[in-house]
Amino acid sequence: MTEVADLVPYLAGTLFVGGIAAGLSKRREYVLRWCAWAVGVPVVVVALDMGPGGAAALAASAGVACAVEYAALTGLPRLDRVVLAAAVPVAPVTAWLAPGHLPRLLALTLAAVALVPVLAGDAAGGLSRLCFGVLGVIWFAPLAGVVLLGPEILALFAAVSIADITASFGGRSLGGPPLSRLSPSKHWSGLLTGTVTGLGTLAVLGAFTPAWAVAVAVGAPLGDLLESMVKRGVEAKDSASWLAGAGGLLDRLDSFLMALVLAVALG
Repeated sequence: MTEVADLVPYLAGTLFVGGIAAGLSKRREYVLRWCAWAVGVPVVVVALDMGPGGAAALAASAGVACAVEYAALTGLPRLDRVVLAAAVPVAPVTAWLAPGHLPRLLALTLAAVALVPVLAGDAAGGLSRLCFGVLGVIWFAPLAGVVLLGPEILALFAAVSIADITASFGGRSLGGPPLSRLSPSKHWSGLLTGTVTGLGTLAVLGAFTPAWAVAVAVGAPLGDLLESMVKRGVEAKDSASWLAGAGGLLDRLDSFLMALVLAVALG
């Protein structure tokens, strides 16, 4: 399936089943997450249905929101936050307007962010600012894949989202050995549950390929652990608190970002 309209009935059905499952779980966290997806999925569908321009606007907006959360999370100074928020949309917008120039402009945005603490003459905290700033650009650059991959990205988004929530539910329910010291609350049982449902979603949506299977099975959990590592490093539980039941937008897109990397690289 390559058209957005082809996926809408499946997404509607998934939301319906997910709503029932969230209600039956009687966990406020899952109910609030479902509410967030019930609002967010139609926005994503409409944006992608508008073509590359809509995809670029969606990716750029999500990137800015994630950059703002990330900058606050890591304690970057105001100037660094402004420059990072301005740099992150460059990748998806360039992927739309001038994809051939994407590597060049990405290199320039990295240099711009890295030079902020240098030009500020920050001898005490400059290295930390530089590392956090550069990581932010690299972390959110894969959002260009939303534009490059086209409407098919909706299937990947759905698969990663379903894998993420079922991994959380499966890990809590089944328990077992922890997945990583980076996130002791996650379990191998959750990884298995999420992988099975994520790959099943790809199959149902007609988007199952070896590259996308790797993106969902490997990229999604690695993306989750990457954010866990960052949050542990700054001693924070969530990237933000404005998104009901989900912390911040970065908490919901962390898995998708790494899945995008593998989907673009391997596809």
